[in-house]
Amino acid sequence: MTLDTMADAQQDLPQPWRQTPLIHSTLLSKHAGCQIYLKLENLQPSGSFKSRGIGNFLLAHLAKTANTEEREAVHFYSSSGGNAGLACVHAAVTLGTPATIIVPMSTTEYTIAKMRAAGAAEVIQHGDSWAEADGFLKETVIPLANAKGEHAVYVPPFDASEIWDGHATMVEEIFKQLGPSSQPPDALICSVGGGGLFCGIMRGLENVNHPNLRVLAVETEGAHSLALSLEKGKLSTLPAITSIATTLGARTVASQAFAYAQRNSVRSVVLSDSVAKEGCVRFADDERIMVEAACGVSLALCYNGRLKEILPNLQRQSKVVIIVCGGSNITAKMLGDWSESM
Repeated sequence: MTLDTMADAQQDLPQPWRQTPLIHSTLLSKHAGCQIYLKLENLQPSGSFKSRGIGNFLLAHLAKTANTEEREAVHFYSSSGGNAGLACVHAAVTLGTPATIIVPMSTTEYTIAKMRAAGAAEVIQHGDSWAEADGFLKETVIPLANAKGEHAVYVPPFDASEIWDGHATMVEEIFKQLGPSSQPPDALICSVGGGGLFCGIMRGLENVNHPNLRVLAVETEGAHSLALSLEKGKLSTLPAITSIATTLGARTVASQAFAYAQRNSVRSVVLSDSVAKEGCVRFADDERIMVEAACGVSLALCYNGRLKEILPNLQRQSKVVIIVCGGSNITAKMLGDWSESM
């Protein structure tokens, strides 16, 4: 679905995400040895790129409801450790519908408070992991909600075509913002958790007729479910998430993400938690923007010659776009602690 056809489907509903700036970074370009452009998805209403995908999922569902009475009965339910749940709440509030989020016990009070402040109908803690929270939502919470007369709608955090369509819109924006007479970028860089953003980027590149543009799919060690699947040659599951980048914490990626990652144009990159921390700290110093570790791991490629090691053919004039995916799991204190430990 393109931007134009998606707009037609919205009917009278507001769009729960916004167009974000694409900026050239002089400092990161100097560090990386090529021209670095930043797609600032941290400026979405929820603070992360997930406003696009989750927002489009909610929008697409409401656009299909038959009448006002049916729409008023809708209650969205999502399981999340943070960003997907926050995006669901922001989108639901924008669309005038309630949203309840099920989070694992590991979710911080800071994150839960942000969801409640954003307007969540309820935030329920259950289970030691996202998988347990998700199972509780599907098997217990949604059946009880339907029994009470609600139209309970399950909102997946990353694995749905409507979510990928929402994320794909950022690629179309990037190409428009670079200008019609501009050459396409030489590479796009994104972080990978469950693969929703990555699938959206690949779909977006197909929409703009550049399906073979180079994409770097970046993960942290301990949350590298995509890299594991590529290594094994089949969709594989991590035994546990051990990385600090918990919002990359899908033990198994979407099957479509695994399929896309097998293309010759895609390069899987895995970096350590310490490198992700470095990316967050140095990016905050250079651009005065705070992002969580799941985003910092992609930005870290700009430093210490990492990008040139992976893409040695890059020249000074080469253009690389990094998706600054944002995220809510970051504070000034965390950055200060990481800086002292570097």
